[in-house]
Amino acid sequence: MTTKFTQKHCVPCEGGVPPMSSEEAKRALGQVSGWKLIGNTKIKKLFTFNNFKQAMKFVNSVAELAEREGHHPDIFITYNKVWFELTTHAINGLSENDFIMAAKIDQLD
Repeated sequence: MTTKFTQKHCVPCEGGVPPMSSEEAKRALGQVSGWKLIGNTKIKKLFTFNNFKQAMKFVNSVAELAEREGHHPDIFITYNKVWFELTTHAINGLSENDFIMAAKIDQLD
């Protein structure tokens, strides 16, 4: 799924800007597939693989993407399941960067 977010790059956020409002976050959520809003501060998605090796290969691909974009998800791994949570820590909430990363993670899957 190509969205406006896949065409953008994350920009450094050092705070000083407000997080997305609930309405903005819900609109942005409509541009990414399968991500869920957690409160109004995070988005989360579960990916399932056939085995641990495939899960780790995907995690490593996301790690490379995160380094390029300068925006890093929280990652939770079990045998063949990987959860990603995205938030912008500097503003204690959601920013466009979170949705850019979500869209680009989806492109890797």
